[in-house]
Amino acid sequence: MAVAGNPPAGVRPSLSPHPDESCPLIDRLVTEAEQRLEAALALARRHPKRVAAVVAALLLGATGATFAVASLAPDAANLQVRQILESVPLPQQPVSTESAVAPTLYRSDFSRASDTAQSLLRRLGIDDPAAAEFLRTDANARQLLGRAGRSVTAEAGEFNALRRLTARWSPEDDGQFKRLVIEPGPQGWNSRLETAPLTASTRLASGTIQSSLFAATDEARIPDAIALQVADIFSGDIDFHRALRKGDRFSIVYETLEGDGEPLRAGRVLSAEFVNSGRSFQALWFQPPGAGGKGGYYTPEGQSLRRAYLASPMEFSRLTSGFKMRFHPILQKWTAHLGVDYAAPTGTPARAVGDGTVDFAGVQNGFGNVVILNHRNQHTTVYAHLSRILVRKGQSVSQGQHVGLVGSTGWATGPHLHFEFRVNGQHRDPLTMARQSESVPLAASARPAFDGAAAQARVALAGAASLQRATAE
Repeated sequence: MAVAGNPPAGVRPSLSPHPDESCPLIDRLVTEAEQRLEAALALARRHPKRVAAVVAALLLGATGATFAVASLAPDAANLQVRQILESVPLPQQPVSTESAVAPTLYRSDFSRASDTAQSLLRRLGIDDPAAAEFLRTDANARQLLGRAGRSVTAEAGEFNALRRLTARWSPEDDGQFKRLVIEPGPQGWNSRLETAPLTASTRLASGTIQSSLFAATDEARIPDAIALQVADIFSGDIDFHRALRKGDRFSIVYETLEGDGEPLRAGRVLSAEFVNSGRSFQALWFQPPGAGGKGGYYTPEGQSLRRAYLASPMEFSRLTSGFKMRFHPILQKWTAHLGVDYAAPTGTPARAVGDGTVDFAGVQNGFGNVVILNHRNQHTTVYAHLSRILVRKGQSVSQGQHVGLVGSTGWATGPHLHFEFRVNGQHRDPLTMARQSESVPLAASARPAFDGAAAQARVALAGAASLQRATAE
């Protein structure tokens, strides 16, 4: 028999008497209670009013009544205690905190030209002096610091310690990207530089012109490289310097080149539509079978958009003086302006508007540094006031090739490009000549393949346009 106050582990004490054993005290109390009840009932029949008053008094004194009833219970000290043994399952052994693996946290950002090892890791949420010291001293790791726009991913462990750092970038347009991996090893930190192929994914975008093409593409989160391609594709039909109107809209389907699923650079515009002053212009990229990797942009009807001449010798600039009479800022008199002027910062590239040969490259009177190109059909173009010349006399150049950099040499009051177009020595309006230049039709043998590509392009452009409608709604 165990002591009631200290039952052993796993034993539950019972205060109830054993059902097979009798208790004389309880029998006596029950008999007395029955006798008192019969006497009370007899008294109630003889004196009902007095009994009612006594009951009311008992109800008002509820505490006393409760105590009186409780005092009739048997004394717990006289009750027998019985042991009941039960098996109680123990809880599972808890996992040791020492063996638990801390979760890995992933953080991504882009490198900046001003980055140091400490600032880069801090921006990634890493607090690891040993890793920072390795970044500062390792030859491979130093290729990351001081370079802007590189995709960086950090894997952090317990206490924000670095587990792995991976950087990706695409330095050349060769379909490859570089991957820098920095991680700890048995002998300390190490790095390796790898090369892997880029993968292309397709994206849809659309926007509306409010002020400029670049402002609209920025609003639509379209890379600048894609905006430049769009301007170049439609340069023969749209003067992006003077003809854009508020409310003009565009839809673009383009490639994004990725490394390990991270976007690294813009690819090619696959198809595009530009609505300018109510007129719709469409284009799609098509590479004819057997073209040896060469392709171009065509209208959905199969007309090549590559004209003999580009509409502008600069990708983007501000037209400050057209082909008209003007008051000459240096000669201080009204004279015929025999070309067009494009304001641009010094060093901005100037490009050949068409295929040709360099007839002159040097200094010439008020033109300063000037390049003159000869094209077919006795056509000549002039690029003046250059800060630097990039070609030499007799060199063959292709459409879009850079021939010089904008400057303010010769008779110039500020940095700009003076551009002229001559036919048999006679000056013509360059913008008019670009629009009137002929385009090359699609070969008949490529028509079946082109029709299939054009149908797919129409569907993709409709999807891109629907994005803008959904945003407006």
